[in-house]
Amino acid sequence: MTRPIDNLKIGDEFTRTRIVTDEVIRDFAKVSGDHNPIHLSDEFAAKTRFGRRIAHGMLSGAFISAVLGDEFRERKIVYLSQTLKFTAPVFIGDTITATARVDRVRTEKGIVFLLTTCTNQDGQITCSGEAVIMMLE
Repeated sequence: MTRPIDNLKIGDEFTRTRIVTDEVIRDFAKVSGDHNPIHLSDEFAAKTRFGRRIAHGMLSGAFISAVLGDEFRERKIVYLSQTLKFTAPVFIGDTITATARVDRVRTEKGIVFLLTTCTNQDGQITCSGEAVIMMLE
């Protein structure tokens, strides 16, 4: 009997692209409860080193979660962990591509390790990390 994990190979890659809009940022603020003015206030953000509003860092984490949830929905997974290193800001109007690439598979345990990145429209990595998922039978 072939299990869903048996069909995964090192290097398999899954992506999803989203445009970051004011609405997306405001909706994320509502859901998360993070109302930091760097995300929501043009006046406040203009006085920061970024010069304008930036998206919540965890919004990129949510984009990665969406890749895993969407790509693996037929395989049924449990998200075990995620590391994130934020390397560049995400601004309103940026097009972010979240990518998860299979790095290691522990077939006997049903565990998959994926390298994760978010990249903007200029090819700049805005965050990177590792996701660990458990595939259910």
